[in-house]
Amino acid sequence: MTSARLDVDPGLVDLAPAAADEPAAPPPPALWRRLVRHRLFMTGAVILGLMLLMAVFADLIQIRPPEKMAVRFRFRTPAWEWPLGTDNYGRDIWSRLVHGARLSLTIGAAVALVTGVAGTLIGVLAGYYKRLDGVLMRLMDALMAFPAILLAIAIAAALGPSAVNAVIALAIVYTPRMARIARSTVMVVREMDYVKAAQACGARDRWIIWRHVLPNSMAPLLVQLTFIFAYAILAEAILSFLGVGPPPPTPTWGNMIAEGKDYLREAPHICLFPGLAVAFVCLALNLLGDGLRDVLDPRLRVQHG
Repeated sequence: MTSARLDVDPGLVDLAPAAADEPAAPPPPALWRRLVRHRLFMTGAVILGLMLLMAVFADLIQIRPPEKMAVRFRFRTPAWEWPLGTDNYGRDIWSRLVHGARLSLTIGAAVALVTGVAGTLIGVLAGYYKRLDGVLMRLMDALMAFPAILLAIAIAAALGPSAVNAVIALAIVYTPRMARIARSTVMVVREMDYVKAAQACGARDRWIIWRHVLPNSMAPLLVQLTFIFAYAILAEAILSFLGVGPPPPTPTWGNMIAEGKDYLREAPHICLFPGLAVAFVCLALNLLGDGLRDVLDPRLRVQHG
């Protein structure tokens, strides 16, 4: 006897009985209410929002062009005319700080975007298709065997100092972290009853991944992206400090710290303010990640409830 195969339109898979173990996603209004009431999330959002506004409107709030030198005004301490003082070339630190925010945040966002897309793609393929798991994960393990910052320095030095090369180097370094988290999440979702039901109804793998696997795997990936954003900003400052990031006189926070390291005794404010900017942005992104984790993780909601 030959068993008849039931051909079902993938669009009708939604009519299959809902599995009891499918995570119930909170409705968007309730999710936003919980985020707004979360103190850590709102604190991080306010700090990051101020930094983003500062970067977007850098041309309007600058005092002088960031690369304009005035040697007769070098090493000025913070005053009314120079809110954050001047550096060893007489350049206004405030103007360089706000323009540095634009480039540093752009590099961090680009690294998070590239890492999110590449890491999620690799993790989904490795987690859903068992035959690809060994090859892809061993490649990720090989990249993770090297210390992250040392590997980023080596790649950036080989490619040459520029903003684009810094993004490429940091994306290569942080993609394995995203891939492993995506893989572990997809491996759990793949075994859920609603995925098995869709497979039994004859739905294509591509449709199952897009309709069921990815939506139910996004919460931990979004949390990890906020941390990678923070790691990328800090790592970009390290690359610029070592001379393998965007080349001077491009105003980045790492370049500003590198230029001021030789004048810590005479003018510590040259390094102080860009260092504080890096610290505040990383703090804001970590607070955002903690807030998202608390709100999106159902186990933490049960504990807090």
